[in-house]
Amino acid sequence: MTDKKSRILYIKRYLEDQTDEEHPTTVADIIAYLSSEGITAHNRTVMLDIEQLIEAGIDVVCNKSRQNQYFIGNGLLEMPELKMLIDAVQASKFLTYKRSCNLIDKLLSLTSRYQADSLKSGLYLNNNAKPKNEAAYIAADLLHTAIKTKRRIRFMYFEYGPNKKKLYKHGRRVYELSPWQFILDSERYYVLGYSKHHDRAITFRVDRIAAPKLTELEAVPAPEGFDFAAYAQSVFQMYDGPWLDVTLKCENTMMKTIIDRFGEDVDTYIADPGHFYANVRVSTSRTFYSWVFGMDGTIRIIAPDEALNDYQAMLDRAK
Repeated sequence: MTDKKSRILYIKRYLEDQTDEEHPTTVADIIAYLSSEGITAHNRTVMLDIEQLIEAGIDVVCNKSRQNQYFIGNGLLEMPELKMLIDAVQASKFLTYKRSCNLIDKLLSLTSRYQADSLKSGLYLNNNAKPKNEAAYIAADLLHTAIKTKRRIRFMYFEYGPNKKKLYKHGRRVYELSPWQFILDSERYYVLGYSKHHDRAITFRVDRIAAPKLTELEAVPAPEGFDFAAYAQSVFQMYDGPWLDVTLKCENTMMKTIIDRFGEDVDTYIADPGHFYANVRVSTSRTFYSWVFGMDGTIRIIAPDEALNDYQAMLDRAK
């Protein structure tokens, strides 16, 4: 015999799996479902169970009519939120194909089967763009543990040679890192922390970490007041280089590009009917100058002379 608590759980599961705003159910439907599971129930007991679910905070919506209809409201996540999360999993270059599928299945379980089927209809996973093994995921899990327990890790780091074989940096040198925080940039995960070898804060790509091991050594903490956001901007937007206040002359159509790169608070003012100036503080480097070059003249460096000279020198070397 099924007790009251079990019956309520069956009703909750049925409402979550089988109902939404476009697919409500009735007490008669619920009784039929319970009967198929070997549970006897009556109108009054089911209605009391639904009231208890509502009192417990479950978003059960009732369309009052001659025969009341019930469905689960927004639930834990709304459809647009689920869609965005599923899209992020699809696009991830960090998750393997198998893990992406498993994670998407878990996300789809948070909504009704009707909405899940709707989300599945637009689902496409490109296996070729996914990593072939779980090494990066395992490294991320170990790094998470290290951050949580404030311990150092040791690992080797690799790149790829022209034959697509792994090339371990500096003859398989073992790096020691006190990890502080993960950073996501361009669909890649990085870990930021203090590197004993470099004697400074540095980032490593998580999917390039090999043979990571958790040590018992206490991690070197981040300096008090360390600006993680500013560091990430310097590394991932313009990379490491001398900081300069640079004036850019931009065509009016490039305002969206300037805001995307430097934020809505960027200092701009009108230059002429077709252009505006942007005063930005950047870490001058090849990456910054390459970004300007990629704008094909729609964004040009005006000042200071130091930036202009460095940019010209880079162009000369490319000839």
